[in-house]
Amino acid sequence: MPAPSAPRPHARLPIAVYVLGLSVFALGTSEFMLSGILQPLARDLQVSIPQAGLLVSAFAIGMVVGAPVLAAATLRLPRRTTLIALLAIFGLGQAAGALAPSYGVLFASRVISALACAGFWAVGAAVAVSLVPVTARARAMAVMVGGLSIANIAGVPAGALLGQHAGWRSAFWAVAGLSVIGLIGVIALVPRTEVPTGEDRPQLRRELSIYKDKQVWLALIATAMNGAAVFALFSYLSPLLTDTAGLAESWVPTVLALFGVGALIGTFIGGRIADAHLFGTLFGGISASTIVLAVLALTAHSPIAAVALSLMLGVTAFTTAPALNARMFNVANAAPTLAGATTTAAFNIGNTLGPWLGGLAISAHWGYPSVAWTGSALAAVAVLTTALAYRLHHTSTRSRVVATSAPTTTTTTTTSTDAGTGTGTGSHSSASATADAGSRSSATAGDTLPPASAGRSSEAAEHH
Repeated sequence: MPAPSAPRPHARLPIAVYVLGLSVFALGTSEFMLSGILQPLARDLQVSIPQAGLLVSAFAIGMVVGAPVLAAATLRLPRRTTLIALLAIFGLGQAAGALAPSYGVLFASRVISALACAGFWAVGAAVAVSLVPVTARARAMAVMVGGLSIANIAGVPAGALLGQHAGWRSAFWAVAGLSVIGLIGVIALVPRTEVPTGEDRPQLRRELSIYKDKQVWLALIATAMNGAAVFALFSYLSPLLTDTAGLAESWVPTVLALFGVGALIGTFIGGRIADAHLFGTLFGGISASTIVLAVLALTAHSPIAAVALSLMLGVTAFTTAPALNARMFNVANAAPTLAGATTTAAFNIGNTLGPWLGGLAISAHWGYPSVAWTGSALAAVAVLTTALAYRLHHTSTRSRVVATSAPTTTTTTTTSTDAGTGTGTGSHSSASATADAGSRSSATAGDTLPPASAGRSSEAAEHH
């Protein structure tokens, strides 16, 4: 029988991946839109601006906690069913927020929505990766991340516009409507899956074993530091533009939209190149963000420089996003659901850490340019972490367990895959060792993972 042909590098992605990206657009709009409606919300609920701002922190913390917890809790449920349930809960959370009679009810609705959002992202990322060849993982994740980018370009400004003209509650109703559209798409177009049974049954202990791997922790740190670098600046971009660069407040939405345009461009670039040059994309993108932030700190008093560098930061920061996601799935291939959850948690740890450190710099009376210096330092840590991961990837001789979709007979292997993960045992591996239960699939497409040979192809691509 002839060997199957290799997948085309730029073959069309399944429509289900784009449906998941649309759903992420709704999730991302809800997560970020409060920045544009804080003032009318605070006036209506009779709370201070800082109290209203806690609604943003509540969502981020809910994402950090919810991603791994819900990923573990739903491990043995069909992924499509889990996505439907979480998206429905998220939509109900938005409706509850729109109807909230008090600040406390709105706060609770934000936490519930964040938990559902985190779970959907973790499971949805695992589904998106399972629907494509390993050589298209970064492109699939670029569609998911692209949903967030478009949320920043269109969703957040639209939410602010609705809040100004139709009341802040209308923004929540709009996101609830987007959730319904996404829910219909998931029901209609995401493949149905069955719960694996017997030896293929996912086991939490086996999935948790990925956290024994140094490469998983290095990928987590790099992701968190990259996110922290961006949000150390982005959270205070508005006062930096007005108080330091001297721009009028009317320019702020335009610059935020430009950042979103840059993010979309960066996501597209990263999605096209990261599958073939993963480490190159990581080094190039994070290093560029380090430089852009440092230059912004030095030229923050120039309006032209501030605007141009905000656009550039969107490009450089989001060029790395597909690669960061794909890297986590490569090193945690045996536990795809927890890989998605870990990436989600890492991004949101960065989203929480960056604004906190930026706030400390401002409180120390170092001025708003100090948040750009803070971001540059955090990005430099991400570069160093990636360099260490690259070194371990090339110097370790320990083999790695690559998940397979079906048991095979006992074999002897001398081929090394991703180094340093600590899940492999050496030269002799049986089917039970090479097929981790957490990554085995049912017979349906939605839970199918690429074969081991494809996994080795993705790891070979990382050498570029």
